[in-house]
Amino acid sequence: MRKSLAFLLFLAFFTAISAQNTPYDFKEHKRLNATSVKNQAQTGTCWAFSTLSFLESEALRSGKRDVDLSEMFVVRHIYRMKCENYVRRQGNAQFSEGGLAHDALKAVERYGIVPESIYPGRKDPSAPFNHGKIERTLRNLCQDFVKQGKDGKLDADWLTKIELALDEEFGKVPTKFDYVNVVFTPTSYRDYLGIKTEDYVTVTSFTHHPFWAPFILEVPDNWSNGEMYNMPVSDMMRCAKNSIELGYTVEWDADVSNEGFSAQNGIAIVPAIQMKDKDGIAVSNTFKIWEPETKITQELRQQLFDRQVTTDDHLMHIVGLLDETHSGLYYVVKNSWGEISENKGYVYCSEAFMRQNTLSFTVHKDAIPDDIAKRLGFKEGDATIENSGTRARPGRSPEMELRPSPTLKPNPAQKTVTPSTKAPAKKSSDN
Repeated sequence: MRKSLAFLLFLAFFTAISAQNTPYDFKEHKRLNATSVKNQAQTGTCWAFSTLSFLESEALRSGKRDVDLSEMFVVRHIYRMKCENYVRRQGNAQFSEGGLAHDALKAVERYGIVPESIYPGRKDPSAPFNHGKIERTLRNLCQDFVKQGKDGKLDADWLTKIELALDEEFGKVPTKFDYVNVVFTPTSYRDYLGIKTEDYVTVTSFTHHPFWAPFILEVPDNWSNGEMYNMPVSDMMRCAKNSIELGYTVEWDADVSNEGFSAQNGIAIVPAIQMKDKDGIAVSNTFKIWEPETKITQELRQQLFDRQVTTDDHLMHIVGLLDETHSGLYYVVKNSWGEISENKGYVYCSEAFMRQNTLSFTVHKDAIPDDIAKRLGFKEGDATIENSGTRARPGRSPEMELRPSPTLKPNPAQKTVTPSTKAPAKKSSDN
């Protein structure tokens, strides 16, 4: 018995040592339909690019084809709403290029949507986006209006001046347009695509508010005070994984400025050994050679948020699942920084990275696990928490396993993907 135990310990140790000298080995488990990778360029509009990519996949899921939505149609409307919010609150409000998924959904609900070809949102459609000038113009206008209001000199038509500035930058908004030989309005095109914004909810996980109730997350880009449903981190992660398994993509709000995210290498991890503690060889092998990751608990996640180490600085679109040989579940994430890295603009994010750096997921209500949906009041029935009973491989929690549900099958065409070997990315902030 003692010999058997010693042998098992030796085998586990040998396996761990061997794994630390081998490259990442990805096998595709589930990949959902998504449109081409775009580039937000010199703008802080990831919230629009990621959410419209999410809605494009929703349209594809419902059977529509050749969907390419105009991000700038949504951005223009949200800029106007930000300006109005800022001036009416007499300057006591957030004003920046950033935002969250519910902002884009609110604009689509209120104003509809149009194809990219109908509204490119810039004078030269071939030029890269750059909102530095319009952001300064709008900010200066709004600050002048606030001052005029405090001095009792603000004209009642100040919003007209905002509209003129937006028209100059983005172009006039179409009230109707001809597309594929059909005349649409922005709202009728939204309805044609089958987009119902009330079908989507945002879930999060923080202990400074009660679980199983909505709250307003206190981050700067939540300027519109959108609510999110709070739950334990394991349940939040189940919402994302279950969505992909059922064929629904996920919109993701995250922190990518923390150590471990590399768009240039197309991978995101939480290394157990920090960069500052690695030697030169280990640093150069980061994102190439597999390494153990930090275990992310609810408590650690909250501490990082409370210390403002974890902040919301980028939104992306989750479109699939991978099985990494050494550590299990990874998420396939579509970014909006162009087709960089060997992954062509996609980033493979580990379960640990997701647990630590996720601010929120936006998901379709129908993709939420039944027990969670009942507890949130989306479905009728007793709100009991399920226990799947799934047995994990050693060192892997059940939720990290990539075993399909009884009614679903994994992608039979599993292919091995090797991550890029380019230099690690510098820390960056999108919003």
